[in-house]
Amino acid sequence: MKRFFALLLALALCAGLTACGGENQSAGEEKENVIINFPTASASGALYAVGAAITNLWSSQLEYVQAASQASSGGIENLNLVSEGEAQVSIAISSNCWQCLNGTDSFEGYAYEDLKVIAGLYLNPNQMVVTEASGIEGLADVRGKHFAVASAGSSVYGECQNHFTAAGLQFPDDIDCEYITFADAADLLQNGSIDGAWIMSGAPASAVTQACSAGCRLVGVDGEILNKLREEYPWYAAYTIPAGTYPGQTQDVETSAIKMVMFCRGDLDEETVYDLTRTLWENIDALGESQAVLQGLTPEAAVVDIADLPLHEGAARYYREIHVID
Repeated sequence: MKRFFALLLALALCAGLTACGGENQSAGEEKENVIINFPTASASGALYAVGAAITNLWSSQLEYVQAASQASSGGIENLNLVSEGEAQVSIAISSNCWQCLNGTDSFEGYAYEDLKVIAGLYLNPNQMVVTEASGIEGLADVRGKHFAVASAGSSVYGECQNHFTAAGLQFPDDIDCEYITFADAADLLQNGSIDGAWIMSGAPASAVTQACSAGCRLVGVDGEILNKLREEYPWYAAYTIPAGTYPGQTQDVETSAIKMVMFCRGDLDEETVYDLTRTLWENIDALGESQAVLQGLTPEAAVVDIADLPLHEGAARYYREIHVID
C-alpha cells in the first residue's frame, strides 16, 4: 500500500510540474502544487464514489491541487494512512476519528493528536441485510448464523461487535463469521451461501441493492439496542432508511447511524484547507446531483455531531466567514 501511494505521489507531482512548471494559480496567487491522496473504502461502497467525486471537484476547480481517490479497506486504514503521512485527506466515521485522536481501541498506543476536521458530512447508517431463508428478524437471531462481518479490525467489524454485544451475543464466538468485502458479501447473499451481512454505507449502497434485488431484505436496529449503544457510545444517532430505498423494501427501516467526517492532517497548510472547504460547499448541490448521500448537506450541519473533534484552522476560517461558527 505504501509503495502504491508513493508511486501515485510521484506521478501526480510529475504531471503537475509538466503541466504548470511546478506552480499553479488560485484566486490570483501563485501557489506550489499540492498533492492530495484520498483513500476511501471498497469499490462497492458509496464512499468510494463520494471520494472520487470530491477529488475530481478539487482537481478541476483548484489549479494548484492534484487530488486522487483510491480504494481502501475503510475508515481505520484511512486514519492510519493519514496519520502516517501516506495520505492527506480522507473520510471515516466520527467514532473512529475520536479513537484515533485519543489513541483508544484500535489506535491504542498509536494516537494521531494532530488529526483535524474539514467537515462533518452525512449520517452513515448500519444496514443488516439477510436472506429470506435465514429467518433472521432481529440482531439476536444472528446467533449461530453464517454472517459476513467485514475485515477484522475494520470500522464495520467494530460496528458488528458493538451491536451484537448490545443484543446479548458473545461476539464473535456466537456467530459463524465470514470476513469478506461488501461486494463479496453481496455475491454470497445473492446465491444463498451466507445468511446475512453487515453493511455500513450511505444508502442506497450498491451491495445492499444487489442483495435485495435477489430477494434479500433489511433488518432494523430497535430502539432498545440503540439506547444501550448510546449509554456507552454517545456518537450513535437514530436513522430511517425510507421505504423504496431498495428493491422490495415496502416499509421504512429504523437503524443506527454515525456521522461521516472528512478529516485531514493538521500540517496541511491553512490556505489549502480553506480552499478545499470553500470549494466543497460552493459546489455541494452539484455533488449531490451525482452522489445521493451528499444531497441536502449544509455547512451548518457540518460542525455538529462530530464527537467534539477539532476543526482545521483553514476550515474554521471558512465557517467563520459564512457565520456558521463564531
